[in-house]
Amino acid sequence: MLEFDARCRIGGFELDAAFRTGAGVTALFGRSGAGKSTVLNLIAGLVRPDSGRIAVDKRVLYDSAGGIALAPHARHVGYVFQEGRLLPHLTVRQNLLYGRFFNGMKSEAVGLPQVVELLGIGHLLERRPGALSGGEKQRVAIGRALLANPEVLLLDEPLASLDAPRKAEILYYIERLRDEVHIPIVYVSHSLDEVVRLADSMVLMSEGRVLGTGAVREMMSRVELRPYLGRHEGGAVIEARVAGQDLQSGLARLEFEGGAFEIPDVEALPGERVRIRVRARDVSLALARPSGLSIRNILAGTVVELGADEGSSLDVRLDLQGTALLARITRKSALELGLRPGLPVYALIKAVSIDRRSVGYA
Repeated sequence: MLEFDARCRIGGFELDAAFRTGAGVTALFGRSGAGKSTVLNLIAGLVRPDSGRIAVDKRVLYDSAGGIALAPHARHVGYVFQEGRLLPHLTVRQNLLYGRFFNGMKSEAVGLPQVVELLGIGHLLERRPGALSGGEKQRVAIGRALLANPEVLLLDEPLASLDAPRKAEILYYIERLRDEVHIPIVYVSHSLDEVVRLADSMVLMSEGRVLGTGAVREMMSRVELRPYLGRHEGGAVIEARVAGQDLQSGLARLEFEGGAFEIPDVEALPGERVRIRVRARDVSLALARPSGLSIRNILAGTVVELGADEGSSLDVRLDLQGTALLARITRKSALELGLRPGLPVYALIKAVSIDRRSVGYA
């Protein structure tokens, strides 16, 4: 459990934020300047709050009332920045072992052989950072942080400086880290694709304040938060099971509570669980089940809530027999359809609107 409650002023920026998170990956999400990196720096001890309390598993890192302010090296926090920040004169092996320097005499939760295998960097051990790609540097930086035996791992937009192929590479290894190394991870990002793929919970921030916290699935379906998630990025996250793959058509059938999807190019085997991100802008509504369409996904549901957004469009929250879904339609369409809470409708979703970036392992 990470408990964070802190206030501070840095120049003209004020942060007043509080949240609690448990095991797994917690995403700090928000636009640039929301205060996400400041929160990480406060946890790591690189910036000191004006007041508040920060604790990891009841071990207090900072408490203004109790006069506690542990030094950064005493906090047992692993920190990975946007750039790897490796020591250029050392080999990869030496950079990794440098992390042990901060381990003290503690027993290792994860050792060098496990880190090397987990991150796929065995062939890089004798190279120097100058001979590594951006993705390789980040994998080594993550390994170095793990070998410091941290009680919490902080990742500050580790994909921000990478191109698309390198991002996909690192995402795979962070997924392995999430699933195989059981320490809390706080992951800063302004990419919902990354959040949906990696995170268990989300802390949504804006202008130094916390707007909401909760499971990613629940946060994504809250219509009042849509303005802060990005006008074209909001939607729902649905956990599903791969029921089958049709190799001839290239479509996979994904079953979830309340229905099933057909979508293309799912890199998962039958029986595996995945997360699907469905953007609200990709969902249309009908009062009767249509026929003669190319759309593969037609799902029965009920209107739960209509958003109060101003302008020409609004979000409609649906219940698909226990699963939440958002649709973004024009106000004129909502009026003509007579949408209201409790009204049965059909959600229409094109299979090709759910691409590889919208699917991650649960």
